[in-house]
Amino acid sequence: MLGLAEVQKPPGPAGRGGCWLRGHGIESHLGVEEHFRPARKAHPGLLVAGIDAWAGRLRDAGYPVRFDDEFPGMRRFYGQDPHGNRLEFLEPACGA
Repeated sequence: MLGLAEVQKPPGPAGRGGCWLRGHGIESHLGVEEHFRPARKAHPGLLVAGIDAWAGRLRDAGYPVRFDDEFPGMRRFYGQDPHGNRLEFLEPACGA
């Protein structure tokens, strides 16, 4: 949904599960944890271009998007991944 492709992990980490994703200048390494609980406060912040398109991708997939104006000089919104983890997307505001 976000345009990140799964990439092959090196042999050592591959045996520990999880996956690595890459795209749009982002690489994310996701692990697997017994007794998983979504991170609803701790989160990655992703600096993106075209923030409205990113928000649209999440909305189109059925995920809520919440913009706020509490970060001067930045446009940002919060969303979540399919497992309920919090995600933050940021883009410099025009003229910032």
